[in-house]
Amino acid sequence: MNWENEFRHRIRRFEASASEKGEGLSFSIKIRVSSGCYHREHSPRAYRIIDDYLRAHPSNEFSFQEHESGPELLVYLSLGAAGISLTASVINLVTAIIKARSEGIKRGDDRSTPLELIVRGFDRSGNLKEEKILKIDSNDSVTKDLIGQALNNSLNKMISKDMKENKTRLIKKRKQLMPKP
Repeated sequence: MNWENEFRHRIRRFEASASEKGEGLSFSIKIRVSSGCYHREHSPRAYRIIDDYLRAHPSNEFSFQEHESGPELLVYLSLGAAGISLTASVINLVTAIIKARSEGIKRGDDRSTPLELIVRGFDRSGNLKEEKILKIDSNDSVTKDLIGQALNNSLNKMISKDMKENKTRLIKKRKQLMPKP
């Protein structure tokens, strides 16, 4: 199974277990090193901080996934007329994961390449959409406002584009169904 199919399966499995139903979107927030590893074996101090954070802030809003290239959050959001906005708990966790890596390096974890903050998911046609929204070095100052704004802007852009494509498809379909004069 290739990476895209594995990811599709992971998203579908998560979406099926999501507590919220109705019109929504499942997507991934990936915190990935540009190259190398960001997992327990190479970043034990960072993962200790992440584990402590997860224990102190339990939530059913996301699924935390560990990968060799870095952590991933699977999130399901209901779509509203005014767009979407991530909850503070998701934004705070992403910020904590990024800061944990910096703190882990200060405490002795292997230094690696910069982190990339990536949003990805599938549009309504089943096509993979992925956007690298930030590149973060371990020395960079990171705030929850920066992370929240970057994530929310990216997600709203992805959703808006998907909705425009759907609208265009519906208009074409209606024109095809309309009787010709």
